[in-house]
Formats: sequence, structure tokens, C-alpha cells
Amino acid sequence: MLSTKSESDVTSLAPSSPSRSPKRPVYYVQSPSRDSHDGDKSSTMQPSPMESPSHPSSVGRHSRNSSASRFSGIFRSSSGRKGGRKRNDKGWPECGVIMEEGPYDEFEDKAFTRRCQALIALFTFVVLFTVFCLIIWGASRPYKAEILVKSFAVHNFYIGEGSDSSGVPTKLLTVNGTLKLSVYNPATIFGIHVTSNPVNLVYSEIPVATGQLKKYYQPRKSRRTVAVVLEGKKVPLYGAGSTLTFTQNGAAEIPLVLKFEVRSRGNVVGKLVRTKHRKQISCPLVIDSTKTKLIKFKKTTCTYH
Repeated sequence: MLSTKSESDVTSLAPSSPSRSPKRPVYYVQSPSRDSHDGDKSSTMQPSPMESPSHPSSVGRHSRNSSASRFSGIFRSSSGRKGGRKRNDKGWPECGVIMEEGPYDEFEDKAFTRRCQALIALFTFVVLFTVFCLIIWGASRPYKAEILVKSFAVHNFYIGEGSDSSGVPTKLLTVNGTLKLSVYNPATIFGIHVTSNPVNLVYSEIPVATGQLKKYYQPRKSRRTVAVVLEGKKVPLYGAGSTLTFTQNGAAEIPLVLKFEVRSRGNVVGKLVRTKHRKQISCPLVIDSTKTKLIKFKKTTCTYH
């Protein structure tokens, strides 16, 4: 029968069967790259039926290929993440360099130039303002206050014998009166402040009556009449009283002199530009002890300095 085999066939097949071992599958593990997007942590690769342990060269070649693919995958993923940057000779990615607009010396020069320009502008402003103030001051100098002594009214006049505070006998003089002045401000651009030093009525270098002009403000292009009250009570004349002469009815004419100084000040440009003027006035007069009449002064009677 066909199914039966001879012993020679069995024996011929028996020793040849153990000579071949069955093929075992070979597994290779490839580590995934860090930037892989599939999220798998491990993968297995099975060799094709053509690969076998009897071909060691194919195993080594596959290992090198897997390593190359792993490293190339890392660089590809990193370069893809960085936006495809170029690399230099050493393998480092190139970075954009921020270029400065210019050296720092240029900025320092510009700042120094601006400071110089500011100082020059300030100096120019000061010079121009000073010149302007000088021009205004020079233009305002001719505008001086015009002062005229109008009259002196005697309210009380008495000469008698007596003694001073220490008990020395002498002649005593009492005088009360009102002096009127006319003040005119010719300035067209500023007003003036007017005042005076003590107004003295003098007899033989002895002040027998004293008054004071109160300070006041007078507008521009205006005229004003001011009054100064002079008072002297029981003023000792000492040796000067010996020169007094009396008439038969007891009257005496006493020569006196009005002496004072009037000061005016005008603020042209605030307190920066001012004009100041002084005028010394001296007016001689004679008072009759028996008459208390108004004494008027002519323009030529008094002296103005």
C-alpha cells in the first residue's frame, strides 16, 4: 500500500529531522522620540520571514538604522518645535540679535546738546528781559512827582516866659498849624507811593513844630492836595529867645523856616523795576504873634532840590 513506508525511508528521515531547529521569532524594541505625537511609550517590531539569526549582518544594520532614526527624530522634533531655526557650526541654534540703534556716546551727546540749548535759551531770555527792564526804567526816569507848597494856616501861636523840664528859666513857644501841599503825578504808565520825612518848622535851628506826611498811593496822571498838621507845645528857646523883639502892644514877628523832604516811589514792572525820587523843600515865612491868618506861598517862594 502507498501509506506504508519502508524502514529505510524512516531511518533516512530520522537523523535529518533533528538537524533543523524550528525558526523562532526575533523581537526588537525601538524607543520612541521625546516629541512623538502618537503617545506610544514602546513599540515592537517583528522581523520579516527572511530575517533569521543566521543573518547577523541584517540585525546589526537594523540596529544602526533604528538608532539613526531615533536621533534624527529627536533633532527633527526639536527643530520643528523651535520653528525651524538654523544652526551654527557647533550645532547650536542661531538666535536673533537685537542691534542697538547707535553707540551710547551718541545719546550722551544728544543729552548734552539739549542741556546746552536749554541754558542758551534761558540766558537769552534773561538778557532780553534785563534789556527790556532797563529800557522801561530809563523811560520812566523823567516822570518825577511835582510838589508845590500851597499854604500854611496858623491855628495857635503863643510866646511866654517859663522853664523847661529841668527848671531852667527860658522863653517857651507854642505853635499849631496846617500845611497844604499839591502833588502831581505826570507818569502815564504807573502810579506812585508818596511819603515824607518829618516836616519841621524851625526857628534859629530849633524845631518848634513837627508833622508827618502819611504815606499814600497816587494814580497816574493825577493831582492831589494833601495836608500835614504841625504841632509844637511849650518848646524852650533857650538862648535863641533873647533875639526876639516885641512891640509896645506885645506883638512880635518871628522868622521861621519850613524844612522837609518828600519821597516818591513808582513800581513800573512790579518790584523788579522801580523809580525813586526825592525832593528837599525849604520855605521861609514870618509869623505875627498877634495874627493867625493864612500864609500863602508863591511858586518862587520855596526852593526845591
